Amino acid sequence: MDSFEINKIIAAVLLTALIIIGIGKFTDVLFHVEKPKESAYKIEGLEVASASGGTSAEATKEVEVVDIKALLAMGDIGHGEKVFKKCTACHQIAAGGKNMIGPNLWNVIGRKAGVVADYKYSKAMIAYGKEWTYEEMNSYLIKPQAYVKGTKMAFAGLRKEKDRASVILYMNSKSDNPKPLP
Repeated sequence: MDSFEINKIIAAVLLTALIIIGIGKFTDVLFHVEKPKESAYKIEGLEVASASGGTSAEATKEVEVVDIKALLAMGDIGHGEKVFKKCTACHQIAAGGKNMIGPNLWNVIGRKAGVVADYKYSKAMIAYGKEWTYEEMNSYLIKPQAYVKGTKMAFAGLRKEKDRASVILYMNSKSDNPKPLP
């Protein structure tokens, strides 16, 4: 086979590729479809995207109205103990326990955020400073970094309502004075 034959084969392959690409472009113009501005299917539990492309914690907070009684009714302390094992890589939950990568979570429900004396919180968590109520903890556990922008907590969050409810019940049980259920 001489070089002229090889050139013809290469030219045929390139021409075929150009024709396929050209047909694709032509059909895009011929059959132009405008994409809808909003999704036709609404999926609960997904965060709201802002116009800037990021997630909007404020928009999620406003939209997310949770019946905390119904949510906590889904929970189970035993299940919460199992799910909490994900948290033990960074947190301890014991009376007089030490801080680890994250603060000790003993007495966390009802405590103000960012106040454990011997733990170095992020500036965002100190500024947040709200009390960890059942509602606040639920919203935070969905996606911590979206709820408190700038927190050091790198955990992705708990998407399943039963998991969140169970962990909240478990954390509340790990206290000198557990808060009454709503």
